[in-house]
Order: sequence, then structure tokens, then C-alpha cells
Amino acid sequence: MSAPRARRELLIATIAELLVGCRHVAVGAASPIPAAGALLARLRDPALTVSLLGSAAHNAFTDGGKELFDCAAQGRIDAFFLSGAQIDGAGNVNLLGVGGRWPRLERRFQGCFGAPYLAFLVPRLVLFREEHTPTTLVERVDFVSAPGTSPPGVHRPGGPAFLLTGRCLFRFEAGRFRLLRLHPGESLEGVRAATGFAFAADGPLARTAEPDAATRALIRGPVARALADAYPRFAARLSG
Repeated sequence: MSAPRARRELLIATIAELLVGCRHVAVGAASPIPAAGALLARLRDPALTVSLLGSAAHNAFTDGGKELFDCAAQGRIDAFFLSGAQIDGAGNVNLLGVGGRWPRLERRFQGCFGAPYLAFLVPRLVLFREEHTPTTLVERVDFVSAPGTSPPGVHRPGGPAFLLTGRCLFRFEAGRFRLLRLHPGESLEGVRAATGFAFAADGPLARTAEPDAATRALIRGPVARALADAYPRFAARLSG
């Protein structure tokens, strides 16, 4: 089994674990690994509702993001995934652009859409970035699209709960990240060198468990088939 495929399967299995206890999970566009993890979680818990934006088979919404936002405002979305060009040590996410400071950014992206709204409302917000480098995980983002913490006196049911990367899993606690697990083959020293922000780490650190044969069979079989309408190429790579 190739290293990239094994790492994708490990991330998918980890995401499914982070969704245990949820009733309704929503996944935005361009998020194949979180989508696969949500579908794996649903196989294990058929009562779980999964809404994949951009999917005809796994999305009951008929009016796009508006209904997703309404559900979040009503407390009917338990988990959502958020990524960005940059994520910093305070849990802030940048989806707008990099290089300099707003409004002078060297590279601009599409923007945040509903990211700040959902970040304030969804109780289990999982930050996800497969690439784990000092340029993606930074001390301070160049622009705050979705804040990690709230100003004093602002009630916020949502906010970051975890940050999952291709190297490790962090938990967000008291406004900073704490290293929770190292993925196989990773070391604390290697993760510190690859991370642009300081984080807490208590030893001995746990290791992310490799998915067992039954989990791999689910990912390569029913998960890949269910994912095919939204992400056909990614689903083909999953199925092998």
C-alpha cells in the first residue's frame, strides 16, 4: 500500500472517530477527506445525518448554503470542517489571501463565504489541513476569516475543537493548541519544526491508530462508492 493512500485512510478513520456522538455533520465543497470521514462515521452510526455540499446523493438541501446556515443557527449542525490557506496558533483561519497584511495581500483567494458565521455557531468545529508546514500553520494569519476565540462578553457556542493535519492531531484548549496525537512515523521534534506556532505537548504522547482491515475495507468499498457522485477522481483513488 502506498504511503499517500495509507495516510489518507488514516485521516479518514481519524475524522470518523472525531464525529462520534454527532447527529448531523455538514461538509463544505472541496473537502474530499472530511467528506469520506463523515460517510465512514455514518456507516458506523446509521442515525447520523451527513450533508455534503455539492453532492446530489448526500445533501437534502435544495437552496445551497442558505439552508445550511439556517440549520446552524437553529442548533441543528453538530460538526463542520474548516480549512484555509493559513491557520495560526490562536485557532484563526485565513481564507482570503497571503503575503503582507490586509488590504495589501500579494495573493488573493475566493474568500470566506460562510466560514466566520459557521465558526461561531457549530459546536464541534474541526480544522483540517493535510499540508503541515510552517507556511500553512503560522504564528499569526495574514487575515482573519474565521476567529479562533471571541471578544470578551460574546457568547459563542461554536469554535475550534480540533486541528487535524497530515502529521498529527491537536486539541484546542483555552485559546491555544495542545498536541494530542502523533501520526505513525512522526516525532514531537519533527512536528515542532514543521509548525509555525508554539503549542503545548504533554508526554508520553499517544499515537494515532492505523485503521484496521475492516475499516480499510469500508473506506475502499462503500465509502468510496458513496463519495463518487461528489468526488469521482478521489473516490477512484480510494477504491484503488
